[in-house]
Amino acid sequence: MIAQNVANADTPNYAPSDLKAFSFEVAMKKTADGAMVLGGTGPRPVTMVVTNPAHMAPPRGAAGEFTANVQADSEARLDGNQVVLEDQMARMTENRLDQEAAIAFYQQSITLLRAAAKAPGK
Repeated sequence: MIAQNVANADTPNYAPSDLKAFSFEVAMKKTADGAMVLGGTGPRPVTMVVTNPAHMAPPRGAAGEFTANVQADSEARLDGNQVVLEDQMARMTENRLDQEAAIAFYQQSITLLRAAAKAPGK
């Protein structure tokens, strides 16, 4: 979405869009026995599609939730474009930092798993 907003920074009457933040509380639903499971229904469910007969079938209730929020910005130019490049660059930096943190957490968990899998004394 950020790349789309930056690419359309010179498009007349373009309003920037952003993804709605994922919320586990919204995505969870109760089953008949009262258990909470992931798979609530959202405005635009994302489902996996089997494009080859060799692919595994998607599990039931594997839909996620996202919505594209088109927001009018307070800084519109004369041509009606509302993209503020500084905001988009800040969001891009925030996304990059979030991705780097997720990778670091993943690498640390792999290191811990390898240490736990080693034979004692080695």
